[in-house]
Amino acid sequence: MQDSGKASDLLAQIPKAEKGLPPVHLWNPEFCGDIDMRIARDGTWYYLGTPIGRKPMVRLFSTIIRRDGDDYFLVTPVEKVGIKVDDAPFVAVSLEVQGEGEQQLLRFTSNVDDQVEAGPEHPLRFEIDAQTQEPSPYVHMRSNLEALIHRNVFYQLVELAVPRQIDGQQWLGVWSGGSFYPIGRAD
Repeated sequence: MQDSGKASDLLAQIPKAEKGLPPVHLWNPEFCGDIDMRIARDGTWYYLGTPIGRKPMVRLFSTIIRRDGDDYFLVTPVEKVGIKVDDAPFVAVSLEVQGEGEQQLLRFTSNVDDQVEAGPEHPLRFEIDAQTQEPSPYVHMRSNLEALIHRNVFYQLVELAVPRQIDGQQWLGVWSGGSFYPIGRAD
């Protein structure tokens, strides 16, 4: 697949959904090759090395992204093209907190305006970089796609952290949707 003009061709193939997201999990077109599209760690979408500045266009592309194994694709009923994702395809940019303690509910909004409530269907996970010991927090958004939690939102989570014993060790973490998500050991 050639890159020139293919982004707009891809957009034209997206069926108009009544509401909700297109059923990309049901579409199995042939792989047409990679295009020069990349999602940076900060959530910026690039096409041919240039940031895509139109948020409605980014939103539309975000509705047809799919992850198969470790690879990311934009999928329509007739075309499947590979794209590069530096970390996660979305970034959780805001947090709304309802309640407290075990009844607490954390609602995340992504950079493409998707919203999820953390819980069993949308768990949180925290990776620690072995070299820098920097945390990388994520929230499950849909299918097998995650959002990297923005640093400011992560600081909000840390402020909400409470202690809990897990396997005889003291951990700090947050409650949401009836589940406890450990951020790190209390020591």
